[in-house]
Amino acid sequence: MAPVTQTRTPETLQDVDACVDAILDRVGRDVRIALPLGLGKPVELVNALYARACRDSTLQLTLLTALTLEPPTPAQGLEAALLQPFLDRVYDGVPRLDYAAAQTEGRLPPNVRVVEFFFRPGSRLRDARAQRDYISTNYTFAARDVFDQGCNVVAQMVARRDTPDGPRYSLSCNPDLGPDLVQRLRAAEAAGERKAAVVAVVNQHLPYFGRDAEAPVDMFDLVVDHPRYTTPLFSTPKTPVALADHAIGLHATALLRDGGTLQLGIGSLGDAVVHAALLRHRHPDRYRDALAATGALTAHAPLIERIGGLGPFERGLYGATEMFVDGFVHLLDAGILTRRVYDFRALQELVDEGHCDPRALTPDLLDALLERGVSQLRAEDFAPLQFHGVFTDAIRYDAGHLVHPDGDRIPANLADPGARAAIAARCLGTTLRRGVLLHGGFFLGPRAFYEALTTMPDDARDALCMTGVDKVNQLDLDPPLYRAQRRHARFINTAMMATLSGAVVSDGLDDGRVVSGVGGQYNFVAQAHQLPTGRSILLVRATRTPKAGDPQSNLVFAYAHCTIPRHLRDLVVTEYGIADLRGRTDSEVAKALLHIADSRFQPQLLAEAQRAGKIEPDYTIPEPHRHNTPDRLARALAPHAEHLPTFPLGTDFTDQELRLTRALERVKARAESTPKWHLLPAALRLPQRDEPQLRADLERIGLLRPTTLQDRITRGLLIDALRDP
Repeated sequence: MAPVTQTRTPETLQDVDACVDAILDRVGRDVRIALPLGLGKPVELVNALYARACRDSTLQLTLLTALTLEPPTPAQGLEAALLQPFLDRVYDGVPRLDYAAAQTEGRLPPNVRVVEFFFRPGSRLRDARAQRDYISTNYTFAARDVFDQGCNVVAQMVARRDTPDGPRYSLSCNPDLGPDLVQRLRAAEAAGERKAAVVAVVNQHLPYFGRDAEAPVDMFDLVVDHPRYTTPLFSTPKTPVALADHAIGLHATALLRDGGTLQLGIGSLGDAVVHAALLRHRHPDRYRDALAATGALTAHAPLIERIGGLGPFERGLYGATEMFVDGFVHLLDAGILTRRVYDFRALQELVDEGHCDPRALTPDLLDALLERGVSQLRAEDFAPLQFHGVFTDAIRYDAGHLVHPDGDRIPANLADPGARAAIAARCLGTTLRRGVLLHGGFFLGPRAFYEALTTMPDDARDALCMTGVDKVNQLDLDPPLYRAQRRHARFINTAMMATLSGAVVSDGLDDGRVVSGVGGQYNFVAQAHQLPTGRSILLVRATRTPKAGDPQSNLVFAYAHCTIPRHLRDLVVTEYGIADLRGRTDSEVAKALLHIADSRFQPQLLAEAQRAGKIEPDYTIPEPHRHNTPDRLARALAPHAEHLPTFPLGTDFTDQELRLTRALERVKARAESTPKWHLLPAALRLPQRDEPQLRADLERIGLLRPTTLQDRITRGLLIDALRDP
């Protein structure tokens, strides 16, 4: 689609209610507003628009968005006593989305509709209206699909930077879809097909990202800019990393190739991967020992040697990830995220192959570019080469010539020895610059992550390029360049289940209900198959345990729904190992997945595969794979527990809250496994006067002076757990 160019000066407002009036004046009373996925929603403006729709039933409001963020709501009792003060502290001052609360409580008015293409995982399983209004789409198609829903307003939270030429704005956390959608909207507006409004709300707590995230001022019709809207950002506190998660992280990081590319997601599995990468880089002997304890170095040695590695990341990694998570900052600080990419294919190849030292450019670079087929320089060749420092800023390009400041014109022809020598002598830069360490589509994370992004020097932040998912999640915009940049790509994503055919379930249940959404997972899996050295790595916990019930296998023979079809099968990782499925037969795939399944479920899975004729009747699971149990894994990794912490990347919990959380988990386990009458003596246990920490812990959750028998029993069990951690 050709860009629509139009010079406009946005109207600046200081109040969101005035902005609502301006929106209605522009588009009428059927407002279909697109809001960014996750963090970038301008909450105060959305609340004002929602409140207007609640007061006026003639106003039709459709909210087109994804990943609506809400603070968690703890259960009643001890969980609330422990977590509510924590949540009050973490979300202090963070504005809440009123439509989300109404949606959760089932009280959205009839004239308000919420259409999403990605749910916060599990949040809308029991919401029939939300399930009906869900759009199943790839992330890269979302702008198109939102536009086709009749979108006439785009609104986003932005950062502002004041310059001598006036204010500049950054899409910061969400350049993922907005520019694509605005371009479609402007084209429809110019054709007289649709009225439109593009709105920015300034929040100066957002870190200012330049490059692709910087928006031209004339992108917006309306800008709301007042200090009252610079509010704290919604954060996602860290969740505990279980032992099984650490095992998955150890396996996955053995598949990372030094000098390669990484995509990573949010959550405890993502944190486990980052921690294992840090361990591999800083303490390779400890990493190797822990990995060996899982059996991976015996079972997967050829695969690891062929596509991965066990040593430090000397050449470093580059991030190409739809979601920029805080783990990448940890990798940056550790000296792992150090591989820079450049927006010129031949230059990128020369750097990666060691034929161009970014720190010291020499005339040999021009010879090497010629050997790569770069001969007659065009304007579109000159621009990125100059941007990255191959040519000095004083040189300009004009009609097939490089023009020196003194007026000399040198033919831009590297195939001409004389011209090449003159270019080397008078036009060549000294070092490469502006290389990118990470391309990301959106970011979301804990408070420390936002602080790190805000306080890092501008040149360091400039190496982290927030951009559109059309650039990150696929190859379409420039396949040769992206293939060069994304060498040895390892696209790591999490999944709910995998079938023995190699299909993967990540977003929905077999009854059609949507848990989350496809997002970009399909994009990355397909992209891995398109890249010569790319691999998709899907992380699946071997089992899950419902709140009330026995453990269930996440590896199943078949399932009525899948996110990734079996013809795109690649690498699947559980805590028990790695299954390399690419290019394998159905029988080989089923066996490989059986080998990394929990052994409590292997006999049933094997029988199903044999009944279906996918595995020969006399096949038996090899001995090394018959002991995949949580107890065996715990024993194997026990000597390495010191290096596998519960919160490896930090936490917002205080020491007291962590201590109480662990103790309550032990109390719950003991209560569930002990006859009720055996628990009665616990009611007699009391804290002593010389145990001030214990008394403070009990006071923290309201159990210092319990009033019921149940609370006295819980207090006694908790005293035991706290005294003997």
